[in-house]
Amino acid sequence: MSRKMSGSKNIRKAKEVLKIEAKAILGLTKKIDKNFDRIINFLAKSKGRVILTGMGKAGFIAQKISATLSSTGTPSLYLHPAEALHGDLGRVIKEDVLIAFSNSGETEEIIKLLPVIKKIGSRLIAVVGNTKSTLAKNADYALDTSVKKEACSLGLAPTASTTAMLAMGDALSVALLDRKGFREKDFALYHPAGALGKRLILKVEDIMRTGNANPIVREDARVKDVLLKITKARAGSASVVNTKGVLTGIFTDGDLRRHLDGKVNIVNKKIKDIMTKSPVTIRKERLAAEAFQILRSKKIDEIPVVDKKGKPAGLLDVQDILKAGLV
Repeated sequence: MSRKMSGSKNIRKAKEVLKIEAKAILGLTKKIDKNFDRIINFLAKSKGRVILTGMGKAGFIAQKISATLSSTGTPSLYLHPAEALHGDLGRVIKEDVLIAFSNSGETEEIIKLLPVIKKIGSRLIAVVGNTKSTLAKNADYALDTSVKKEACSLGLAPTASTTAMLAMGDALSVALLDRKGFREKDFALYHPAGALGKRLILKVEDIMRTGNANPIVREDARVKDVLLKITKARAGSASVVNTKGVLTGIFTDGDLRRHLDGKVNIVNKKIKDIMTKSPVTIRKERLAAEAFQILRSKKIDEIPVVDKKGKPAGLLDVQDILKAGLV
């Protein structure tokens, strides 16, 4: 049965909910003590995985925290308590740590897990709204997430309580992240498809052009021949090398335009006479993000990739960086 509310009442109710939930989160700060510190140190030293469980709304919170832990360097998985009672407890081993979310601390499916968890030998952390509950009493550690009231008008639907669980779970995850010394490059490793992951993982050699797509010509090559080779490779430039195969220059369409003054037929000139000498280069093991910064700062579109001996190993075009999704 629905009850129509005026716009002003809807707005007041929404603000009231946010204030109640904000107050619930702020109330948790008083509950962060030496017990929390012991839990973080314990988790940091644990050799197993962190397995999270919870029933109903608390289960959704447990799934989110498990995902956060996994993405920040702590191997974790979510275990549905009902499924656990029907065989999935086989996933749990002695070295694992179980974190159980329950506001009441008396959730039937969670309580039934307790004797089996103890028999397996796993340690148990309770994230609970009642520190005198069965779950809290049987846990090795307990984190108090009790709230004074739910944001629900009936005081029944989990709202402020699940918000408190979520915030406490995030606090746990971030504190553990810092305790382990987890860094940006570690984060990127677990997020290879994201922009940050690409910036910190993707190397020049991963996206550079090689083989026929990387035109390399000798210094004495004629401009017309170089242009044909660039066209065939569908590139924007050619790397120019000396008799030892060492890069000495680059020839781009910019070089061509600069010499199209109409006075000299440049197509038969040697490429060394109109190339850009001693061009900016980059090594293949450098990050692609560094190459992009060089291209942008130098206002160029291509950069030759060289090996330790200064010989061309590839070619990187700004379009390659765009296709890789770095920008």
